[in-house]
Amino acid sequence: MRSRLPVVLVLPAVVGLAFLLVPLVGLLVEAPWGTLPAQLLSAEVGQALRLSLVCASLATLVCLVLGVPLAWLLARGDLPGRGVLRALVTVPLVLPPVVGGVALLLVLGRRGLAGQYLDQWFGISLPFTTTGVVLAEAFVAMPFLVISVEGALRAADPRYEEAAATLGASRWLTFRRVTLPGVMPGVVAGTVLCWARALGEFGATITFAGNFPGETTTMPLAVYLALETDPDAAIVLSIVLLLVSVGVLAGLRDRWIRA
Repeated sequence: MRSRLPVVLVLPAVVGLAFLLVPLVGLLVEAPWGTLPAQLLSAEVGQALRLSLVCASLATLVCLVLGVPLAWLLARGDLPGRGVLRALVTVPLVLPPVVGGVALLLVLGRRGLAGQYLDQWFGISLPFTTTGVVLAEAFVAMPFLVISVEGALRAADPRYEEAAATLGASRWLTFRRVTLPGVMPGVVAGTVLCWARALGEFGATITFAGNFPGETTTMPLAVYLALETDPDAAIVLSIVLLLVSVGVLAGLRDRWIRA
């Protein structure tokens, strides 16, 4: 016989579930379903959606290339002050995205610490470009990947790596053939979270990359602009973002859980 669930836990849980789901249901209820096809086929929506998908995917790739080695260093490296380094890596999780955008401007802007040399020596200007969107999204999304992969590395059994080293495998070969396959569920989970976070990024993007249609206007920025002039379009854009995010998370969830 199954024991009854305590009301003191069930009631807050139900309220919390309603708090999360009711706004999403309200978005669907208020959607202009009659004009939805026309809104979805409009050039503005298609342009913003394509730009968002491309930038989020590129930002996720940047996070993978940089974040997986960083997670390995935090989990396996014997570094002094590793706890402080881990805290600094996770700062973008709690830092207001607008502040992150300002920080990127101060470093990579045309007069920034590094941006001035990029502009003078190579003629490269990153702010207010599509590349700037990718960098802003990668900045705010990378901690999700690092935390997920580091947790998987800490939970992995190090004896397999030790056995590979005993058999003469190099550190790089051991990482590729033993460590990485063993933590792949964590990598996939972190990648999905990273991509979803990049897709919904707003504050750092508008601060560092601006809002130029076709170049830096991603879906969240398009929603913000449309909310002031065309609420129906804002609702449609929001629904597209919601469906894309839920579809990706739901489609990949079972894969990393089974793995």
